[in-house]
Order: sequence, then structure tokens, then C-alpha cells
Amino acid sequence: MDILAELGPIFCEVFDDDSIVITRQTTANDIDAWDSLSHMNMVMAVEVKFGIRFALGELPSLRNVGDLVDLTVKKLAKK
Repeated sequence: MDILAELGPIFCEVFDDDSIVITRQTTANDIDAWDSLSHMNMVMAVEVKFGIRFALGELPSLRNVGDLVDLTVKKLAKK
């Protein structure tokens, strides 16, 4: 499963921008509409998509999309 590829459409939908192309290095600074509310919407959309739950304590350590991919893989391994 290519988590990064599956996150792409989520980002386009949450941030309402079909031109978004994410990489492991993408950060909130790279997407104009990425604010605290859209961040939470994105996290919830990822949880729904993959059937996982993130702990609130895990979220502050996410520095970029790569960290989100790695955490998602870790959560999926525990399912």
C-alpha cells in the first residue's frame, strides 16, 4: 500500500485544491489553506480513510507529510 499516494486525494479534498501534489517533505508552510482547523480535518480524514485513530500526543511531533505517512504505517501495522 502506497500511503503517500493515498494521502494525495485527501489533501486535495480537505484543502479544496486539486493542484496539490504532496511529497514526504511537504509541510503546512507549503499549502496556503493549511491552518489549525484544516489540519484537524485532514487528520480526521486520514483516520477515516485508514480506519485508525491517532492519539493527541502523537500529532505535535508530525513535522511533515513523511512523518504522517510513517505514523499511519505504524498504526496500520497494529490493526
